[in-house]
Amino acid sequence: MIKIGILGYGNIGKGVEIAIHQNPDMELVAIFTRRNPKDLKTITETETISISEIEKWKDNIDVLILCGGSATDLPEQGPQYAKMFNTIDSFDTHAKVFEYYNKMDKSARRGQKLSIISVGWDPGLFSINRLYSEVILPNGTTYTFWGKGVSQGHSDAIRRIPGVKNAIQYTIPITTAMEKVRTGATPDFNIREKHIRECFVVVECDVDKKEIEEKIKTMPDYFENYDTIVHFISEEELSKNHNTMSHGGFVIRSGKTGINQVTKQIVEYSLKLDSNPEFTSSILVAYARAVYKLHKMGEIGARTVLDIPPAMLTNRTQKELLKTII
Repeated sequence: MIKIGILGYGNIGKGVEIAIHQNPDMELVAIFTRRNPKDLKTITETETISISEIEKWKDNIDVLILCGGSATDLPEQGPQYAKMFNTIDSFDTHAKVFEYYNKMDKSARRGQKLSIISVGWDPGLFSINRLYSEVILPNGTTYTFWGKGVSQGHSDAIRRIPGVKNAIQYTIPITTAMEKVRTGATPDFNIREKHIRECFVVVECDVDKKEIEEKIKTMPDYFENYDTIVHFISEEELSKNHNTMSHGGFVIRSGKTGINQVTKQIVEYSLKLDSNPEFTSSILVAYARAVYKLHKMGEIGARTVLDIPPAMLTNRTQKELLKTII
């Protein structure tokens, strides 16, 4: 059995807890939290432990799944715990992946551990599809569209602003841009021409809403390059009208082949998710198996999904894969 630990018990942590129980070769041994463990109501009967005690579990956990947010949690927690445990995380700030990778690689090598970073559907599954389509159609252009759906990372980033009680952010693709790409055209879009970001925000009493709106719209790596709409609403309205976590998206590669490069070829990969966190959690759990296998083979340092052979994700034998998948 692969012994799994969870660090952080928000939407992703709860999703990981459920996903582990769908994998018969895995065992959830502990959930670590910054909150009072006695106050944590888990879905399953799993031991809850204060994060201050986590180092004592170094020899009892094969893979620690880091379930914090990319804005503030993972940049600190990732390097801190990568030297103690094999880790998986869903760091999703695209502009900072290179910097984060280098920190994780240094930390994991120091502890002789293995970490796979930025595991999810984007970055993650969409990253793999972008690479496959680019190497197959080298003469072409790749487009990624997200939504319409709730972005966990962007919602979390808004909630970290002082004075914000709660928030949900929807990423909305611009339909005309997406349809143009599907015709085989290769327009040179800027960021604002592909997506809109719409935010529904609950604030504390007596805060300056204009100041919070400005902080949202000018937030680097999250909102500053997009047309962003901010609505201030009540907690009741947020709970009633914005209580689902659906999401999805598309990766489209428009390319040409043939001796004269005139044959049009289009590759499209899409996801439609009723629960963004549950799907992301399922990906994290699959890659936890890969971390376990590869570390047993002696690999250390940091990796991304692009470095992981697909067969490492499954507990099925090569014979089974040849007969049923290939």
